Amino acid sequence: MEGVAQMYQYFNGFVIREGTDGIPAHFVESLFKDAGWAKNIPSWQKEKYSLIFKNSTWAFTVWDNERMIAMVRVISDQIMAANIMDLVVLTEYRGKGLGKKLVELCIQKLPHGDWFAHTSANNFKFYEGCGLEVKDVSTHGTCVYYGYIQARKDGHR
Repeated sequence: MEGVAQMYQYFNGFVIREGTDGIPAHFVESLFKDAGWAKNIPSWQKEKYSLIFKNSTWAFTVWDNERMIAMVRVISDQIMAANIMDLVVLTEYRGKGLGKKLVELCIQKLPHGDWFAHTSANNFKFYEGCGLEVKDVSTHGTCVYYGYIQARKDGHR
């Protein structure tokens, strides 16, 4: 059938799953910890690791047998613009083309849209290798509010 998304595909011996449902929070937490994005999260707050997908537009997860080893989620209007959020590959699996493949799959969802990557400067070279341009924010102004910084100031993180 034309136009029907393929839910699973194979890449370099791994399985890539498309979908925002049923992503286990403990795997997401492991990925975030490995990336240095999460530490000392109280148990009552860990459900956020599965809830973040509820309102995400698209998501891809990569599996090595029963272990989730990489993921990306996207927030988009599905017409003009999309934001790559939380692209992460477990350290021991980096360098195998998984991150680049995930970006490629994302862009295929909206090939003529504007894509933005929510990332830090140390990842600019990676995204350039995926075909994204790094813009000079002093002339192309992207405005950012980091809620986690305010939460930290307020004593919540």
